Amino acid sequence: MAALSKKEIQEKLKEFPGWSHEGKAIRRKFTLASFMPAIELVDKIAQAAEKAGHHPDLTINYNVVGISLSTHSEGGVTEKDFDLARQIDLLAANPS
Repeated sequence: MAALSKKEIQEKLKEFPGWSHEGKAIRRKFTLASFMPAIELVDKIAQAAEKAGHHPDLTINYNVVGISLSTHSEGGVTEKDFDLARQIDLLAANPS
C-alpha cells in the first residue's frame, strides 16, 4: 500500500474532523473526563489496532490521549492509517 501524497492526505482529512497532517503522520487528541476514561479509550484503540495489525503511537497525559498514525513501512500516511483513524473516531464517539 503506497503512501499518499500531501494533496491526497489533505483531501481525505476533510472527512476526518479533528485530525491533522504533521510530518509523515496524521494526528489527533481526545480530551476525556479524567484519567480512567482516557485509559479505557487507549485500551479500546489498542484492541482495534492489534486486530488491524497496525499500531499507532499513543500518548496519555492524564485525561488527554494523543494518537499518531503512520505506515512506517511506506514512509508516510496510507489508506491503512485512515481506516484505523475511522475506527478510533467511532470508539471515541461510543465510550461504552
